[in-house]
This record gives sequence, structure tokens and C-alpha cells, in this order.
Amino acid sequence: METAINTSIVKEDNNWLAIKENQIWVNLMAKLDNQAEHKTLWFLFSLMFQGVLFLPIPAVLMYYYNAPIIVLPITFGLYLANIIVGMGGSGIRTVISFFMFTALVNLIMLALYIL
Repeated sequence: METAINTSIVKEDNNWLAIKENQIWVNLMAKLDNQAEHKTLWFLFSLMFQGVLFLPIPAVLMYYYNAPIIVLPITFGLYLANIIVGMGGSGIRTVISFFMFTALVNLIMLALYIL
């Protein structure tokens, strides 16, 4: 069923066409919205995951790979920002998206200095 939510209307050769939007994005947003009742669990999971796996990264990178000191404020700043996002009343989409962004930044930083 096509509605105004899942279609876009574009003009092509003076004819109006209805094009369905990307269903992957719609499905992802629906799955994120279904996790709204588990927001506290996602917040605690992200804090534990980052505390165990990502907060030791600056020590390893600086000691073994001679990384600059900037990796410490980046990692710790992302950790504190995740606390603010989780405790600040943000929605579940923001909490999970920011957790994924933090994980991506830390993994890229790890890959840059090790490889």
C-alpha cells in the first residue's frame, strides 16, 4: 500500500511519477523504534561495551604504537558524550546511532595507528 510516507513524487518529462522510497531505511527505523522500551538496556550496554573495549585503546596506542596524545581526549570525549546522550533524554534512535558512531570512530582510530 503506497502512502505519502513511503512514496516520493517527482517530475520527469512533465509527468508526475510516484517512486517508492528505500524500504531498507524504513525497516531500520522501525526496528530502532521497536527497541524504545529497552532504551536503558541499550544505554548500559553501550557504557559497558565502551568501558571494557574502547577506553583502554589510548593506553595501548600510545604505549605500543607511539600514537599522539589526541587519541585520549577523542576516546574519553566520545565516552562522556555517550553518557550525556543516554542520560539526557534522547530517543532510542539517537542512543543507538551515537553508540554505533562511537564504535566506528574508535575502530577507525585503532586501524589507522595499527595498520
